[in-house]
Amino acid sequence: MDGDVTGVEVGEVAAPAEDGVMLRGLLYRPPGPGPYPAITLAHGYGGVKEHGLLRYAEAFARAGFVALVHDHRNLGASGGEPRQDVDPWRQIEDWRRVISFLEARPEVDPGRIGIWGTSYAGGHAIVLGATDRRLRCVVAQVPTISGFEQGRRRVAPEDLAALEHTLDEDERARFRGEAPRYQALVSADPSVPASYRSADAVGFYSQPLPEGVVWENTVTVRSTRKARMYEPGRWVRRVSPTPLLLVITDRDTITLTDTALAAYEQALEPKRLELLPGGHFDPYVAGFAQSSRAAVDWFTTHLT
Repeated sequence: MDGDVTGVEVGEVAAPAEDGVMLRGLLYRPPGPGPYPAITLAHGYGGVKEHGLLRYAEAFARAGFVALVHDHRNLGASGGEPRQDVDPWRQIEDWRRVISFLEARPEVDPGRIGIWGTSYAGGHAIVLGATDRRLRCVVAQVPTISGFEQGRRRVAPEDLAALEHTLDEDERARFRGEAPRYQALVSADPSVPASYRSADAVGFYSQPLPEGVVWENTVTVRSTRKARMYEPGRWVRRVSPTPLLLVITDRDTITLTDTALAAYEQALEPKRLELLPGGHFDPYVAGFAQSSRAAVDWFTTHLT
């Protein structure tokens, strides 16, 4: 995809990870040579950039920023095996490479780069904001704060033993040299093992995607164990002095409103909270104008 989106230039790019896997994405930019301040964006658990992120990249480019949105390894247009495997710490390390790639672009001012992450990648944005001072500001939208707490509420106590058995059997199978096992990412059918069952999750992930976009409604079983171990909220106090904006919703049952509010209270200045009505997926749709405007204002304040 190369071309022009009503005054915004769009082109395909690829950044090599340390092991040679190509992290592919789309670069949105204002017309003209720049250099411009820049924003790096990434999607949530098991998704692809076409799950609602292109609208944000376009909005940022219209506001005068270069915006690079990439697919995580093993997902979408990016390379990597096994497919549909989600490792948060590998995604974070890859994202550092994307930041370096963005720094080297001739149209980018390397001293003015911000990060925007949503859902699972909202947690990544917090970790990167705390550990990579090349980033001048952070926006974490409906971020994962505690994998343990999310898992505890999502899995009924009577189902926990079966889940642990599934995870253990997957570990034993991989020790025997077998391929990773898979489950659905979303399903409303209670008889189908799946990461998410809520109607809003099923609707969001199952939305029609542009022709040619690669996405599968599967995820490796081992991704579930890694998600339940992931605690990006522990890094939130360390983001300071990098400015942090948290965009959350008041009825989030996926990444949990109360854990996000608690994380905001723990964060140090400079910080800001943008609270939207609705559930986890509303910022992408009904709340897009508010969520994107809050992010543009934050980036404008701290990058320009």
